[in-house]
Amino acid sequence: MLNTYFRVIVGVMVLLSVVLTVYVNTNWLWFTVFIGVNMIQSAFTKWCLLEDILTKVFKIKK
Repeated sequence: MLNTYFRVIVGVMVLLSVVLTVYVNTNWLWFTVFIGVNMIQSAFTKWCLLEDILTKVFKIKK
């Protein structure tokens, strides 16, 4: 369940950043870079802020 929420939220954030880049300003690409770096960091450290937020909001145990 947590994995599904995580993937949906990250997918929406990436798509949103692409739309903002096309229609608003190219500097929104930095948001996409931030998302990618955070995903790489979480793969190595096994810690993700979004995961912590989702577990608290939905009261899910890891």
